Amino acid sequence: MDTVKVKERGMVKFIAHRGLSGIETENTLAAFVAAGNRDYFGVETDVHVTADGHFAILHDDETGRVCDTNIPVEKSEFAQLRALSMKEAGGGYSDVQRIPSLAEYLRVLKRYGKIAVLELKNAMHAEDIGQIMRICADEYGLDNLIFISFCYENLTAVLEKRPEQKVQYLTGEYSEDMPAKLGAAGMGVDIWYGALTQERVKKFHDAGVTVNCYTCDDARDAERLALWGVDMITTNILQ
Repeated sequence: MDTVKVKERGMVKFIAHRGLSGIETENTLAAFVAAGNRDYFGVETDVHVTADGHFAILHDDETGRVCDTNIPVEKSEFAQLRALSMKEAGGGYSDVQRIPSLAEYLRVLKRYGKIAVLELKNAMHAEDIGQIMRICADEYGLDNLIFISFCYENLTAVLEKRPEQKVQYLTGEYSEDMPAKLGAAGMGVDIWYGALTQERVKKFHDAGVTVNCYTCDDARDAERLALWGVDMITTNILQ
């Protein structure tokens, strides 16, 4: 199995969604390495705060979709999460693949020189966001990070700590006030690709807003988005 190639890419940068999740189990070290070995600009992942104040890499609020046991991520200690076996891409469960820590994700990206696109899952306390930023700074450097979140307040907390930090507001919908609001706040956007039109991309750019879009897995759609001038496409399988 291989990635699906996009012929007319223009200047768009491709982001591997949860690692190269079209080939490997999402948000595993295998998925991050698979993306690292290809020409992706960045690798996206998701981080939760555990019950004992650690930072676990997983998308869902519970583990059952990708692990052998279903437990709540943010109400469990990191060691409990780490003890779970994760699904293999080819079927069954792995004795090797485990839920990664934030630091482990960052070390893979540093080794391959990829931009880390880190989703802050759910609303977080400012202290936890500060600790996440410190780990990112120590492991890789904040210039190599883009923070994304559906929680606007998470991103304002990041910018309060580091005004020049690259952040993108995650959203599934477009509204007419969004370009001006995000531009004034110094934020980019990471929007569901189906909510975009060429006119909307232009409105974001006119407001000084970088446009990332998720999750596009069709090469023809990606070529159209590139023609419209989006800056980034987040994808499970395209390259």
